[in-house]
Amino acid sequence: MPLPLILEPATLEQHLHEAGMLIVDLCRPEVYARGHIPGAVHLEYAQIVAARPPVMGLLPDSAHLSQVLSGIGLTPERHVVAYDDEGGGKACRLLWTLDVIGHKHFSLLNGGLRAWMAENRPLSSEHGVAKTGNYQVGGLNEGAQADKDHILAHLNDPKVALLDARTPGEFRGVDKRAARGGHIPGAVNMDWTLTIDAQNHTRLKPEAALRAQLAALGVTPDKEVITYCQTHHRSSHTYIVLKALGYPRVKGYPGAWSEWGNDPAAPVE
Repeated sequence: MPLPLILEPATLEQHLHEAGMLIVDLCRPEVYARGHIPGAVHLEYAQIVAARPPVMGLLPDSAHLSQVLSGIGLTPERHVVAYDDEGGGKACRLLWTLDVIGHKHFSLLNGGLRAWMAENRPLSSEHGVAKTGNYQVGGLNEGAQADKDHILAHLNDPKVALLDARTPGEFRGVDKRAARGGHIPGAVNMDWTLTIDAQNHTRLKPEAALRAQLAALGVTPDKEVITYCQTHHRSSHTYIVLKALGYPRVKGYPGAWSEWGNDPAAPVE
């Protein structure tokens, strides 16, 4: 049975010991050491992002990704379930990366470690040892990512929605984290945390509520939607939310505001 993109803890527990599963923990090392989902391998978030300061949050090259993914035991057939303990941003950045490289099978654990622990599901403190795989990253799925040139070419395109997942302060330019504050012209703002139900152990809000939030901003499934934040960490979560809602054309912008806001030639609103 194929697993859904958004996976509930109860369902994961039923599939814990299946050979085709690869559970990846993106919590901090000390959190992983204290207790993690049985069989989960640990992955440092820094391993799946690259930087060319001041531009951060870039996609690493294929050779690096091949090495990292082989190191956690990934093979093309395995189904990845990713989680963290801080709302899902790190886990979703891994899943977005898998989408970019064309890996077909992956899920986000809804609520991550917090939801798992809240339901008293089993934990392990044994360090998961990955069987080294041989994962070769080939061609990239260009449909999953946008670059600055693509966005510039579509700034006034009514068929493209730019969704800024940062805080309202960052969006308005009050909280400035690059040479310039503000946002990409025409973008709408939906802080990524607005998709999360803090009262329900950081699970996603109900589908109807998410659809209503997006529709109110004009972010509808008939448009290509480009998500961005400061480094495409928070907006990777937004990307996965949109994919889970069935939006057919979604792109993430790696580099994001750390690139756009530091480029004096890029227009700012």
